[in-house]
Amino acid sequence: MDLRLVEHPLVAHKLTHLRSVDTDSPTFRRLTEELVTLLAYEATRQVRIEPTTVRTPVADAEGVRLVKPEPLVVPILRAGLGMLEGMSRLMPTAEVGFVGMVRNEETLQPVTYAERLPQDLAGRQCYVLDPMLATGGSLGGTIRFLVDRGADDITCICLLAAPEGIERLQELTADLEVPCTLVVAAVDEKLDQNGYIVPGLGDAGDRLYGVAD
Repeated sequence: MDLRLVEHPLVAHKLTHLRSVDTDSPTFRRLTEELVTLLAYEATRQVRIEPTTVRTPVADAEGVRLVKPEPLVVPILRAGLGMLEGMSRLMPTAEVGFVGMVRNEETLQPVTYAERLPQDLAGRQCYVLDPMLATGGSLGGTIRFLVDRGADDITCICLLAAPEGIERLQELTADLEVPCTLVVAAVDEKLDQNGYIVPGLGDAGDRLYGVAD
């Protein structure tokens, strides 16, 4: 697995505001969208393109376009939805699928409760959106799910990652013959006893949408 830490002043600036306990939900959502767009520039560096020709008002011009089938963007519900707009702003023609996973707070293992994906992902590049890479279970499970459907290139975009989550994700993807890339804005110190990232930014889903009982 290829780890890419995006070091840029604007990324660090927006992430600092996301972390603050004083940032309200509307501002948190806006900052998340902006930050994801910045991360997506790095994440899509190897997006597949092909030559094309267009007509300008003056003459023909050589350019490129995304190959078919176009990339599939996969937010992990529910918090990943808060990253979708920022990604779609960069690749508006990409298709969108969904995977719903929840972490069992006792075992810290992921449980899949919903999915909406094409049955055949052969030849597809997939971009998985999940704000927090904590234990690595949900992201690792989603990657294997996509590979089982035929995806042949997977890039995950996270706002924050814990060292334990990165290590676990590397273990879960080590036997896959599919290129996997992890793009993050920061790698934090550790996980606490409850499996939350320290210093982190709290529960991303709750900060995006409010507390879900």
